[in-house]
Amino acid sequence: MSHGTGAAALHEEIRAEVKKLCARFPGEYWRKADRSRAYPSEFVRALTEAGYLAALIPEEYGGAGLPLSAAAAILETIHAEGCNGAACHAQMYIMGTILRHGSEKQKRTYLPKIAAGELRLQAFGVTEPGSGSDTTSLRTFARREGDQYVVNGQKVWTSRAEHSDLMLLLARTMPKDETRGRTEGLSTFIVDMRAARTAGLTIRPIRTMMNHNSCEIFFDNVRVPAANLVGEEGKGFRYILDGMNAERLLIASESIGDAKWFIAKAVAYGKERIVFGRPIGQNQGVQFPIARAHAEMRAAELMLREGCARFETGKACGEEANTAKLLAADAAWAAAEACVQTHGGYGFAEEYDVERKYREARLYRVAPISTNLILSYIAEHVLGLPRSY
Repeated sequence: MSHGTGAAALHEEIRAEVKKLCARFPGEYWRKADRSRAYPSEFVRALTEAGYLAALIPEEYGGAGLPLSAAAAILETIHAEGCNGAACHAQMYIMGTILRHGSEKQKRTYLPKIAAGELRLQAFGVTEPGSGSDTTSLRTFARREGDQYVVNGQKVWTSRAEHSDLMLLLARTMPKDETRGRTEGLSTFIVDMRAARTAGLTIRPIRTMMNHNSCEIFFDNVRVPAANLVGEEGKGFRYILDGMNAERLLIASESIGDAKWFIAKAVAYGKERIVFGRPIGQNQGVQFPIARAHAEMRAAELMLREGCARFETGKACGEEANTAKLLAADAAWAAAEACVQTHGGYGFAEEYDVERKYREARLYRVAPISTNLILSYIAEHVLGLPRSY
């Protein structure tokens, strides 16, 4: 399947190797996992063994030490080949919080084992039922008791919680009414979920329209060693925020991959499907939505490249990361619509994989940050309009 032009020229060797790996996991593998809501363990294991999930971990900690654009190329290729990186993508960007803000002991303890596949860090405990995207209003509380913190509260939409050994948790360590600012009083912890499952941590899967392994989590006096506090107490929000640009750029790369998959699928079907004695792809009513989706994808691809370049050189990239995420998610959805419409009734048939990818692609206009919040960010921080929330 073609990866298009432009940014595809970046990291060509990595893309070629990822493509070979993905060929071992055809549509039937994903359809089977989708039907039974199963975690794609074999696929995640293959990515781990190939070193792709450790792409951003520095070599001194056992990783590949690759730039963000390489990680983006890996995830884009996974999606462009019809697979799904959402089963494990968080491992790529969650570790950045430990790398940038963790102690040397924490880095030495966790990063080499994550890189080797001995530990999975794939769960990110931030969102709560009552706060949604308003992260500063979260209520899960970690109370200090000697050399431990006692955690009580609830998280929701914590994907991969059942399949992760470690969780990066954001919890309040100071009551909100005692803080000086909205972002104060929140702290970040590394939670060993293996131990916590038998000591007050409850995980409940949430059935959704796509197989995303999302869960709600309940903390009932879960004890976390004080040594697992990342950085300083009360500064956790900025540690989490620090990694969100990387997250948005990587999610954008997945959406670009989805768009490329839908476009390639629609083009192939438009050429071969004969109705009224001619290929349907000859009709402009079929051509134009696919062509427009391609144009939108290319624009998103260029913004992604710009965002990665700024991130890699340490420049501010909030505008680029958010814009890339917005454009890529919209482009993927436009391509999904065009692909379903091109296939007609067959677009709804499981065996074509279109309906599965259609459901998966829709998520990214909502998460990990909704389109409206991105527009609010651009309005306030880029255009200088009055703050809306």
